[in-house]
Parts: sequence; C-alpha cells; structure tokens
Amino acid sequence: MTKKYIYILCAIMLATISCSMKNNNDSNQQNNTTVDNEKRTQVEIKTSLGDIVVELYNETPKHRDNFLKLVKEGYYDGVLFHRVIKDFMIQTGDGSSKNAKKDDMLGAGDLNYTIPAEFVYPKFFHKKGALAAARTGDQVNPERASSGSQFYIVTGRVCNEDEMRMMEQRLEYGKKQSIFQSLAMQHRDEIIEMQRNGDQAGLEKLQNELIPLVEAEYAKDPAKFTEEQRQTYSTIGGAPHLDGQYTVFGEVVKGLDIVDKIQNVTTGVNDRPVDDVKIISAKVL
Repeated sequence: MTKKYIYILCAIMLATISCSMKNNNDSNQQNNTTVDNEKRTQVEIKTSLGDIVVELYNETPKHRDNFLKLVKEGYYDGVLFHRVIKDFMIQTGDGSSKNAKKDDMLGAGDLNYTIPAEFVYPKFFHKKGALAAARTGDQVNPERASSGSQFYIVTGRVCNEDEMRMMEQRLEYGKKQSIFQSLAMQHRDEIIEMQRNGDQAGLEKLQNELIPLVEAEYAKDPAKFTEEQRQTYSTIGGAPHLDGQYTVFGEVVKGLDIVDKIQNVTTGVNDRPVDDVKIISAKVL
C-alpha cells in the first residue's frame, strides 16, 4: 500500500466522523509572542523515592493552570506512578491508583474533561526531564486533547544521527498526514457521497488533486529537528518520536536523579512497578 493511498483512507475515515467535531487547529498552535520574561511557577513533587521539582511553562497556560489547580486541591497526593518504562518515561496521575491493590490494572482513571492541545513546538520538545500530558490515541482523539490529570516525565535515551534522521522521516510523514486530513475535511460531504456511490475513481482523483497541495504546504514549514534538538537528543537524550504529538508543559529543574531512580525500578504487568512508587504530596513553591 502506497503512502498516497493511505492519504485517501485517512480522508475516508475523517469523513465519517460526526459533524459536531470541530477543527481545533487554532488551539493547537500557540502564537510566537514570547512570555519568557514572566516568572515560571514551580511545583515540588515529593515521592516515596525522593523529591522532584518541576517548572511550568507560561506558554501553555491551560495545562499550567489545570496542573496547579489539581496540586492545590491535593489531587496528586497518594497517586502512584502506574506506568514506568526504562529509557522512555514515568507516568502518573490516575486518581484510582491511590488505593490500588497489587494486582489492579491501572491507567484508565482520569477526570471527566480534557485540555485542548497546546503545542509550542519546536521550542518545547521531549528532552529528558520534559513534563508532558498523557492522552488517548489519535483514532478516538484526533484533536490530541490532553488528559485532565495524567502526565509523564520523559527519561528517554541518547540518539545517534541515523536514528534522528529516521525520526525526522516519521515526523515528515505524520505532518503531511495532518495537512492532508485538514484539506480532506474541506471535502467531507463530497467524500461521503463518493463513498455511498462506491466511486473509487472519484476518491482517487480527489486524492491526486490534494497531494500536491499537501506537498506545497509542507514545504513552507518542513519537519526538521532544530540545532537545539539535535544537540540535546545526541547528548542528554529524550523521546523525539513524541514531538508535536503530546503537549509538553514543563520540565524537571531539580531531582532528575530521582526520576532516574524511578525509571530503574522493577516493573511487572503493564509496566506497573512491582513495589509501589507514589507521590506523597505535591505543593506549589
């Protein structure tokens, strides 16, 4: 199956999505107005293995404010790190994990709302120590809205040049898919009608008309790592394959050794630590 054919399949899939789904591209992109001069808020997360201090970005205000609200309410106090994958990330925020038994399946606990994506990329990316919001997958969450409570801290690994080149290719393909989907939504009714009529030739014709538009739009802003990303991923490490897909809203400024201690614990089923690692308390500094 060629990539071009995958494009039209994406269009068909999107065409069947409810009309009530709104395009959220505007909320996914932040303007370039710098807020670096504003003081960033820090939060201390006391865990059973030591203390971590994270700093929240002002450029992602919805995530920042939601996180601070939950911290002040004590939501995270007693919550477990329910998913730990060495050389990738440590995840927490499932409120149902507070009183979980050893054999309980965790990760589904969340609040009854999501947060619109706030991608400030490539300024903020998935370097080691990045604080980012978890979310459900693209198939059920095409707008990539974040979980109301679950978050992860990147541990990642150091990447070589060949690996970064391959990841850039994946980013390129993903970005072109996103552009294509946006263009295809403008022909939603037309696509639905062609589906009903079994008009495969019409679908392929539309696809061939849209692909040059995709390439032209992509050429304006190609998916390439910045020099900062290359330097960081090749020395400190991270998880570059997640860039542009999950909202990064802060970073660890103290206690990265504790993050490493957590990522190195023994894990069992579904990557849950065999011995519970919990957030004892979280407070705004």
